[in-house]
Amino acid sequence: MRGKRIVLCASRKLEEMTTLIEKQGGIALVRPAQGTVFSREGELEDEIRGVIAMRPDWLIFTTGIGVEALLQAAERGGIKEEWVKTIQQANVAARGYKTVAALKKIGISPIAVSDDGTTKGLIRSLKEHSFAEKKVVVQLYGDTAPTLKQFLAENGAAYIELLPYRHVAPDREVLEKLYEEVIQREVDAVCFTAAIQVRFLFSFVKEHKDIELFRRAFNEEVIACAVGKVTAEALQEEGITRVVAPELERMGAMIVTLSQYFEHQLQK
Repeated sequence: MRGKRIVLCASRKLEEMTTLIEKQGGIALVRPAQGTVFSREGELEDEIRGVIAMRPDWLIFTTGIGVEALLQAAERGGIKEEWVKTIQQANVAARGYKTVAALKKIGISPIAVSDDGTTKGLIRSLKEHSFAEKKVVVQLYGDTAPTLKQFLAENGAAYIELLPYRHVAPDREVLEKLYEEVIQREVDAVCFTAAIQVRFLFSFVKEHKDIELFRRAFNEEVIACAVGKVTAEALQEEGITRVVAPELERMGAMIVTLSQYFEHQLQK
């Protein structure tokens, strides 16, 4: 990694990742692409009440932290027992082991689970069930899950989204700078630690810049690095064909895997 310029799109654990990069001779560049996250306490409690009243046929949970945030909001609103009962009475699907673990804490065993922790894996599991005219609630956290929503729409479901947090877009100047660095090949790799970073960055480029030029830079020279399967999947959905990701979904493992990738390329 010596001399390589590595962009970090994260907004947390930056010091830890910067140290890892620098220890291997790299140069860390911080370009936060995640924006700001705000809790939606009062508003979320009202939305949970609405879900309880609608008696959904399906509840699809995509993150463990989302499951926990909804439980906390329900408890604040004095409706935790009703919320848990609503989940118990519905068909439940989950993406990722953290999501399954969070549901098991309240005695819920999903009937549909992603086989690999990705949205595509979740859809494969959901294909075994009928969604025609079913009322479906999808819990999202950052990632807008376009392929999941498309699947539900195509299969006749009436779905609504439940977002425990509100995400405010990152600084436009940061995204502008990162776009220029990528297309000019001024950086060697861009590390994404959450799918929402991918969504914000690529949505900005599609709206204001040349998306094909941007994709080409990644697919030809600049390495797109993802912390795990869900983030890698978001990059692939945006047309990035070469994504480096670790087996162990951790930020430290991501930096080590990227370093090994560069070393392997040198040996070719």
